[in-house]
Amino acid sequence: MNPTPSVTADHLKVPDATLYYEVRGQGPLVVLVGAPMHAEHFAPLADLLADGHTVLTTDPRGVNRSSLDEPGRDSTPQMRADDLSRLLTHLGAGPAAVFGSSGGAVTALALAVAHPEQVRTVIAHEPPVSRLLDDPEAHDAAVEDIIATYASGDVAGAWVKFMINANIPLPEFEESASGHAEAPAAPDPQQAADERFWFLHEMRGTTHWEPDIAALRAGPGSVVVGIGEESAGQLCDHTSTALAAALGTKPTYFPGGHIAFADDPAGFAPRLREVLRENGVSRENGVSREN
Repeated sequence: MNPTPSVTADHLKVPDATLYYEVRGQGPLVVLVGAPMHAEHFAPLADLLADGHTVLTTDPRGVNRSSLDEPGRDSTPQMRADDLSRLLTHLGAGPAAVFGSSGGAVTALALAVAHPEQVRTVIAHEPPVSRLLDDPEAHDAAVEDIIATYASGDVAGAWVKFMINANIPLPEFEESASGHAEAPAAPDPQQAADERFWFLHEMRGTTHWEPDIAALRAGPGSVVVGIGEESAGQLCDHTSTALAAALGTKPTYFPGGHIAFADDPAGFAPRLREVLRENGVSRENGVSREN
């Protein structure tokens, strides 16, 4: 078993926010990014990849340890892409391989559009780019209904609607004798704050973002669209398939479902290493972090 790598943690002040980030390992630079998931969710996978890679993880703006100057300001993929760009510039690192999952995959795609020179490869794992589907207005309306439900104080109802819209089973939410959904145990204050930020300030911007297909196809870096083997029929299966088709590529499959990188990092890491190697990101090819 490899020893746990040392982690360098710090903060970077950017316009309107202060970002928390971690760096571990040595070798070609790989960025792991989520939204709303943050650095703690990626830490086990980052530890595994640090044997052979320099791994950058971060809390997205407004989430966990990354604070906003103006609390409650909305977060968009463009803002989060700019944050990543500033982090890479601050570290003197790049171009990077960026693995993004869910909303983080949208962030990674936005980075490739806005700052293509900083991206070597984007692995967009199940991005919810619903604007590429046949009925984007219906999906937008569903998102607005979810947000409104949460804002009304019906947290469990918002989660149920979210999972129904995503077509992801949620066995934790069961109906009570009265016929209403019952929420799981209350999260701690930070989890509750992150949840609130996701529903009220991050979800709309993430799901409404439309990728610039021409820019992604013309950029110097490769774009890999990832789908979980257990995600068949889910919303992000459909959106990812649509993105791959628009790019003229085929999806790349990963073990597990939508958040397999966190549920089973040991099972996920070998496949991610393989995809990185296939796209020229390995210690052997001499691509490494720039200092």
